[in-house]
Amino acid sequence: MHVKSEWMKLGWIAAVFLAFFYLPAGVPRFDNAVMESLQLARWYAREHVLLCLVPAFFIAGGISVFVSQASVMKYLGARANKVLAYGVASVSGSVLAVCSCTVLPLFAGIYKMGAGLGPATAFLYAGPAINVLAIILTARILGLELGAARAVGAVVFSIVIGLLMHLIYRREESAKAVEQAAMPEPQVARPLWQNAAYFASMIGILVFANWARSGDVRAFFLCCPNGLTTNQIEGRLVSKTDDAVAILNRAGKIDYVPTKLMQGMEDAHRNTPYEWIYRLRWAIVATLLAAFASMAGSWFDRAELREWVDATWGFAKQILPLLLIGVLVSGFLLGRPGAEHQGVIPAKWINAAVGGNSLRANLVASVAGAFMYFATLTEVPIVQGLVGAGMGKGPALALLLAGPALSLPSMLVIRSIIGTGKTVVFVSLVIIMATICGIIFGSLF
Repeated sequence: MHVKSEWMKLGWIAAVFLAFFYLPAGVPRFDNAVMESLQLARWYAREHVLLCLVPAFFIAGGISVFVSQASVMKYLGARANKVLAYGVASVSGSVLAVCSCTVLPLFAGIYKMGAGLGPATAFLYAGPAINVLAIILTARILGLELGAARAVGAVVFSIVIGLLMHLIYRREESAKAVEQAAMPEPQVARPLWQNAAYFASMIGILVFANWARSGDVRAFFLCCPNGLTTNQIEGRLVSKTDDAVAILNRAGKIDYVPTKLMQGMEDAHRNTPYEWIYRLRWAIVATLLAAFASMAGSWFDRAELREWVDATWGFAKQILPLLLIGVLVSGFLLGRPGAEHQGVIPAKWINAAVGGNSLRANLVASVAGAFMYFATLTEVPIVQGLVGAGMGKGPALALLLAGPALSLPSMLVIRSIIGTGKTVVFVSLVIIMATICGIIFGSLF
């Protein structure tokens, strides 16, 4: 046995040596893929970790410590009423409207507290998929039919996928239900309204800290013929990166303006409630933080707070490294969102495979969407660009249903929570259902 283990070590050393020996450093596509991987990781660290993941970790830690297991099992447990369980899971996911990575700590929290596999996976899909703003933007940019199909498909998906996961693993769920029935009723440490207020403050911090502009802007940029003329576009801000700004103009088309040509940007409409919230978001967050600190200091003893911090740190240790590794791999393979940012897999391969409404086109769109990382709302201009390049309406819907709900980073974390087998089944169900919906939608429209 000792000799065998030594040979295995030698094999790994030889494999690593050969990988570095034949490393294609200097090849433009490889070098660009490495840079895309690092750029995506930098963008992820700047835009998602502090304002999205950190609050989500604290919420997940709070769920595991301050929410009674009986409450979770009552509404989401294996013995809970199915209509109530899946209704709560889909609605709570849609209210949060988080991305595929931010929902993971929350999913881990409710699953470890005793939520049934079906309601937990329904929540896991619903969180990033049922995003009201994204659905509205889809209808406005890609058409009412595609927007309505995405809305209906996402709601149905969350429930059907949860039910299928429950049925596939019904024996395991039945055993969990028996165990939960035998568990004693835990003592309630504080009134329900205190826990509700405490979690409402944390969810409010998560929501308002990430409150985006409504997008109604007026952008000024240098234009032709000599690059010195100032032009302007008025419309909805779709995305803003280090390289370009995407604006949906009043004619319904997306204009991409290189960042180096931008001269400035201002709100086109300053008096909408949405814009007022955006301008006041940090004051709202500060108020919620003060309320949160007051409640934590008044209602919880030090032992509970220490346990809460430990649980939060446990989720962070489990999830964050896997997410960052997944982001690096995703950036290396597929690059950042946008045709100008390509990884080691050429974008033209995917573009060529998603034309028409064939089974292959819909399957490729579903698989590509499932593995690519989409920040919230970025999937809409990406699909619009693909549709302009010849993508069929069916594959477009398939990508919209599979893409926001999954990503390679999220798959790695889901595997660490529910295991390899369940993760493969969950991902496969999303891909298969997205493919089928794409084929049906493409044949109808």
